[in-house]
Amino acid sequence: MHTPLPFAQDPGTFENCLAPLRDKPFYSQEPAPEYLPLLRYRVVNAGKNFFHIKEISSGRVRGFRRNHNEACALARALEINS
Repeated sequence: MHTPLPFAQDPGTFENCLAPLRDKPFYSQEPAPEYLPLLRYRVVNAGKNFFHIKEISSGRVRGFRRNHNEACALARALEINS
C-alpha cells in the first residue's frame, strides 16, 4: 500500500519565506553592481564540460578548461596576476 500524498497547500502559507517563487522566479546570475568593478574575469559555459574564462571588459577569452573547478581556479589566478 502506498503512502497518501499531501494535498496542495494554500500559497499564502509561504508568505514568510525569504524568496517566494511567485515574487522572484529566477535568481540573477549576474554579479551585483557593487562587485562589477572588482571582477575582471568570468567563467562561462562553452559546451558540454567545457568552460571559457572571459575578460569582462573586452569579452575576450583568456583561457579554457574542461573542468569547472579548474576554470574557476584559472580565473582566480588571472585575477591575482593581473
